[in-house]
Amino acid sequence: MSENYTSKRWTILIVSCIMNIMIGTSYAWSMFATPLNEHFGGDAMATLTWAFTLANALGPIPMIVGGFISDTIGPKWSIFIGGILFGGGVFVTGCATSPGIVVLGYGVIMGLSMGLVYGCTIGNSIKFFPDHAGLAGGLTTATYGLGSVILPLIIKDIVNADTVLNTFKVLGIVYMVVIVIGSFFIKKCPDGFVPDGYVPPAPKPGVKAPESKNWKQMLADPVFWVMMLMMVCGATFGMMLISNCRMVVTETALANAAPEVVAGAAATTVTILALFNALGRVGCGTLSDKIGRINTLAIMLVIGIIGFLILTGVGEGGSLALFRAGTAMVGLAFGAFMGVYPSFCAEQFGPKHNGINYGIMFCGFAIAGVIGPKILLAFGTDFNRAYVVAMVIGAVGLALSFVYRFMSRAK
Repeated sequence: MSENYTSKRWTILIVSCIMNIMIGTSYAWSMFATPLNEHFGGDAMATLTWAFTLANALGPIPMIVGGFISDTIGPKWSIFIGGILFGGGVFVTGCATSPGIVVLGYGVIMGLSMGLVYGCTIGNSIKFFPDHAGLAGGLTTATYGLGSVILPLIIKDIVNADTVLNTFKVLGIVYMVVIVIGSFFIKKCPDGFVPDGYVPPAPKPGVKAPESKNWKQMLADPVFWVMMLMMVCGATFGMMLISNCRMVVTETALANAAPEVVAGAAATTVTILALFNALGRVGCGTLSDKIGRINTLAIMLVIGIIGFLILTGVGEGGSLALFRAGTAMVGLAFGAFMGVYPSFCAEQFGPKHNGINYGIMFCGFAIAGVIGPKILLAFGTDFNRAYVVAMVIGAVGLALSFVYRFMSRAK
C-alpha cells in the first residue's frame, strides 16, 4: 500500500493544485466589482461588496463539513459536490438581474462550495506528505492564490459592463467541468501513511510528541485560541487590500493618471498582489519546514507591518512603484499565513483529524474576511488611517506569536 501511494501522491497533489487554481479565482473579485457596479447603474457597490465578504465569511462551514467527509469516507465526493456548486454559483452570478443575485451566486452558493474543495485538497495532500508537510500545504494554498494571478491576465481586456455577466457564465461551466473531472483522481490518504524511504524524526529528548486531538480536544486547548487569534491578525490586513486593491490604487497612485492608463496599471497591480500572495504560500510553507512554523509567521508579520508603513507614504498621485512594493509585502505576509497554517495546525494537533480541525481554525480567516474590507472602507478615502489600524493588528499578531512560544514551552 505504501509503495503504491508513494508514487500516486504526486499525481494527487498536482490535480489538487489544478482544482485550487479554479476556486482561487474568487480572489480576483476586484476585477469584476467595478464592471458589475457599472452594469447595474453605478450605485450598487455597497451591495456588491457583500458578495466578496460572504464568499470568504462562509468558508469555514463547508470546510468543517468537507473535512468530516474527507476524514471519514474520503475527499472525492466532497470535491465532486463542491465543483458542481462552485461552477453553478459562478453561472448563477452570470444570470444576475440585480446586485442581490450576485450576492446569492458569488457570495452564498460559491462561498459555501469553496470550502468543500479547498479544505479537502489541502488536508488530504498534507497527510500524503509527512516528509514535506509545509511544501504540500504551501503548494495547495499557493495555487489557490495563483488563480487570482492568472484570471486577471486573461480577462483584463475583455471584461466591462457589457460583457461581465457572460464572462461569469463561461467561467462557471469551465470551473464545473475541471473540478468534477479532477475529483475522480483524488484518493483518500490511508491512516498512518509513511512514504517509501521516509523515516519519521524521533522526538527530541525530554519533549513529548504531540498527540492527535479531535475537534473537542483541540477547542479545549488554550493554544488553539492563541493560534486562531493570530490567524485573524495575519489574514485581516491581507483581506483589506485583496478585496479593494483596484479601487485603492486608482484613488491613490493612479489618481492623476490618464484614463487609458488606469485600467491596465490597476490590473497589473492586482496581479502583483496576487502573485506575491501565491509566492508567500509556497515559499513560506517550504521555509517553515526548515526554520519552524512560528518563526516563519513572526517574520512575515514584521514584513506585513513594513508593507503598510510603505503604503502610508503613497498619497493621491503618489509613486505607483512604491504602492506596488508595499502591496507586494502585504501580499507575501498574507500568503504566508495561508500557506503555513494547514501544516501548523496538523503539527500542533496531529494529522488524523486535520480536515475538521483546520476547518474550525479557518474561522479565523472568515472573521478576517468580514472585518478586513470593512476596516479599509471605514475611513473613506483616508487610507492612511486604515493602514495604521492594520499595523496595530499586525503588532498584536506578533505579540501573540510570543504568547504561543511561552505556552508551548510550558506544555
